[in-house]
Amino acid sequence: MRILLVEDHPQLAASVAQALKAQGWTLDVLHDGVAADLALASEAYALVILDVGLPRLDGFAVLARLRERGSTLPVLMLTARGEVKDRVHGLNLGADDYLAKPFELSELEARVKALLRRSVLGGEPQQRCGTLVYDLGTRRFALGGTVLTLTAREQSVLEALIARPGRVMSKDQLAAQVFALEEEASAESIEIYVHRLRRKLEGSAVRIVTFRGLGYLLEAFGD
Repeated sequence: MRILLVEDHPQLAASVAQALKAQGWTLDVLHDGVAADLALASEAYALVILDVGLPRLDGFAVLARLRERGSTLPVLMLTARGEVKDRVHGLNLGADDYLAKPFELSELEARVKALLRRSVLGGEPQQRCGTLVYDLGTRRFALGGTVLTLTAREQSVLEALIARPGRVMSKDQLAAQVFALEEEASAESIEIYVHRLRRKLEGSAVRIVTFRGLGYLLEAFGD
């Protein structure tokens, strides 16, 4: 799953990015509101971490524009403003959560997981497809009780597929969840990750089905 971090303080942005990347998330980092607004209008994200005090366009304006476009993307606001009126203003605009600076990275990580659990997994701690189980808390996949060893790219592809049960995902949609902005996205490389995942799912009642010209679907079959 791909996350957008918008924070204009270089050291804080670097610390948060390091922590989230260490958890295996695909992460884009931007430093001003105009760039964030453009990215949110054109890129696919599972979550945005949005600072309030941004140059060119503040976080409240970015959030307002996001909601005006009809997006329900989860938004975690970061702010140095501790006043209740600011928190209320952000929540009224459509923020899902608020975190005041300074904060512990462990709390940020916990809030990110909680928001993703509600938005991606419907509030459930786990997502299942037959004998394949995904635990968002640990970000581990288990197949028949055995934990799968996955690369970061394989993890992102399988997360995207299991989060959308019964839905076909195109190569471009999967690439949008796997590659960050600064990386060269390749829809063709998705075929490689899908091939590797199929090998790791071999012998189970879970498979990735190809719909030619459309994309891929994760499904359970048999008893």
